[in-house]
Amino acid sequence: MPTNRLAEKEKVQTYAAVLLKGVLAEGGQAAAMAVRDQMDQVVRIVRANPALAEALKNPAYTAAQRNELVRGTFAECDPALVDVLAVMAERGEADLLGRVCSSFEDAIQRELNVTIVDVTTAIALDDHLREIITTKTAKDLGTQVVLREHIDKSILGGIIMSANGKQIDASVLSKLEAARSVLKSSADGGEC
Repeated sequence: MPTNRLAEKEKVQTYAAVLLKGVLAEGGQAAAMAVRDQMDQVVRIVRANPALAEALKNPAYTAAQRNELVRGTFAECDPALVDVLAVMAERGEADLLGRVCSSFEDAIQRELNVTIVDVTTAIALDDHLREIITTKTAKDLGTQVVLREHIDKSILGGIIMSANGKQIDASVLSKLEAARSVLKSSADGGEC
């Protein structure tokens, strides 16, 4: 079994490396970040659609049919990403997509010597706050930081930051949920 895992890991890294090389040649760091976002979307789409996930690896379809399915479904994505997805589908390896996405992000960070920090807020960051977050995280992490901003009104306020598999959740929603949990678990009904 270790050999199969090793072979699979090598496939994942190869797909990610080929994609990164193609994307960097096309448009540098900005293109790599855009493809990272597109890959996240593709992963979400495939996970949300079990029929699509199954079709992308189903041996009942020919390699050409799986290729065509990818090219039609993800035509709006970066051409280098579509090419890699099509090859994965042709080979029946679409189930590696999530791992390729993660490996691609790791490769971006290694190749460009940056740390990608996802920042989620209820409203858009202004330039001043963006600069504060970038400067502070760059100092803490010891690398150049690339912020990827997301807006999620459901967090109500505050901020959620994640980088390198770690997350800091300082959102209003998480604080309310923590308070609710404390009140529910209190033996005296939540009174102090």
